[in-house]
Amino acid sequence: MELELKQYSSRTDLALEARELAGGSDMRPIPGVESDTYEEEGIRVTKISITSAEGSQAIGKLPGHYITLEVPALRNKDSDLQDRVATKFAQEFSSFLKRIGIGPDAKVLVIGLGNWNVTPDALGPMVVENVMVTRHYFELMPDQVSPGYRSVSAVAPGVLGTTGIESSEIVQGIVEKSRPELVIAIDALASKSLERVNTTIQIADTGIHPGSGIGNKRKGLTMQTLGVPVVAIGVPTVVYASTIINSALDMMHHHFQKQTANTSQILGLLDNMHENERLQLVREVLGPLGHDLLVTPKEIDQFIEDIANIIASGLNAALHEAIDASNVAAFTH
Repeated sequence: MELELKQYSSRTDLALEARELAGGSDMRPIPGVESDTYEEEGIRVTKISITSAEGSQAIGKLPGHYITLEVPALRNKDSDLQDRVATKFAQEFSSFLKRIGIGPDAKVLVIGLGNWNVTPDALGPMVVENVMVTRHYFELMPDQVSPGYRSVSAVAPGVLGTTGIESSEIVQGIVEKSRPELVIAIDALASKSLERVNTTIQIADTGIHPGSGIGNKRKGLTMQTLGVPVVAIGVPTVVYASTIINSALDMMHHHFQKQTANTSQILGLLDNMHENERLQLVREVLGPLGHDLLVTPKEIDQFIEDIANIIASGLNAALHEAIDASNVAAFTH
């Protein structure tokens, strides 16, 4: 069963944001949703487990495990911080694989979803370009492969608009021929917060639906469709214009509340509107323009390259025991 957020809720692919929306300002407990957060050297890690259909319905995400790394300071282009994030990502991803029963010798296929020609959508192909692929060595000269490495293959299947073929169909064919024991799918996501764009990484064991963040309906890459476990890695690179406007109105409301108790004189009907009602109004206003625009930071070129290097370096360390997961600095630059 596929679950979606309601039509007029804030559009987000992040389980963390869906949990925040469902929990309200007081972050009340949600039955069937477990959450734990810790922070270490500027890296905030949140682990969310959705354990029941009730919890899944409440936040609009499939049952499973989600890990989110938030690092706002990544915008400062601190190379030492990037190294620490890559190391933390490697450690969390390695633990994640153990949690879902993937051993150190399991064959892995890495899928980089997205369009090379559209910078905010180029995360997947960029990661694939920097992933350490080894499957050909295992196939052609297995006796010469050093201990501590596993069979890893990687491909960027392109997008429907340039290939004429659904990404899921391409991946299904590759899975049938190469028979991996795990698929790792990497894709760009949509967030409801500009602060989380290019500074947040999400890991999930629920698979992935290409294009879902921008409203495209595509056949997913999941355990059900591929026959093997699928771990999704995503980074939010875009925000809807309507979401930005709605957030700005919300911040204005909170600002005016500090100045006066009678905010209705300033905001009128907007003062008593529920967030989803206000968001619906914003989208109706934007509708005549033709599109609810997707917004990305002007520095997206450098941001996307940095975060892709972090993910690729972390993956290399997590997938190959011969690479020290406690220090991946040598693989981030």
